[in-house]
Amino acid sequence: MTERTALERPPSLVGITIRRAAVAGRMYLTIGTGVSLVYTVALSLASTTAFESAFPLLLPVFGVLGGLGGMMVFTSDRVKGVLEYLLAYGMSPRRLFLDILLASLVLLTIVLGVSLGVGLGIFLGKGNSISLPFAEELLLYAIPMSYASAAFASTVGMFWSSLSSPREGMNSPLGLMPLIGIAPSLLTLISYSVIAASHPVPFFEVAGVALLVVLLLVLVLMSQVGRLLAAERLLSPT
Repeated sequence: MTERTALERPPSLVGITIRRAAVAGRMYLTIGTGVSLVYTVALSLASTTAFESAFPLLLPVFGVLGGLGGMMVFTSDRVKGVLEYLLAYGMSPRRLFLDILLASLVLLTIVLGVSLGVGLGIFLGKGNSISLPFAEELLLYAIPMSYASAAFASTVGMFWSSLSSPREGMNSPLGLMPLIGIAPSLLTLISYSVIAASHPVPFFEVAGVALLVVLLLVLVLMSQVGRLLAAERLLSPT
């Protein structure tokens, strides 16, 4: 009985989805990596203070662009009826959602890895050392916020795409996804600037609250996958 159940279970498509996302989103992956590298190299060649203060703040903003490939695959597969076929084959909406989400996070990891490798490599190569506050900003804000923002954008994009008809340009979920992705980190910076203008406050206090809010939103959205990403919403609209 166990062998039969295992044989009837649809195979994992995670690896295929990641490869397809990398190919479909290669333009955005290139743009995200390129823009991130330009700012990374510029900051790393500048003063130590400039790199330590600005790099952790800008990393989540540009890294999210690299994760667009997952949404491109999801949108294309829904329009072409691929998701409909996979559902008929036995794949669940939750599993399809997780495959796309994982693909987006893997592509984001590529951008983060390149930016961190190049930026820290130049920074350390100049004889600098990583201070504790700088390490905390990277590990406790920049990297977690990058993943949280990418997960937020991908989740909102998939829900929005499943509820809407195919549209092109900035009115489509795919067109607005970069704005949705960078919104959490940009709003964090704006909030900190506004609060700090009235009275001094450590950046970690504002960033910590912002990160918790984004993580909570992602968890709430993911809990609604069964309702907002029901099988009938994944059928081809054409």
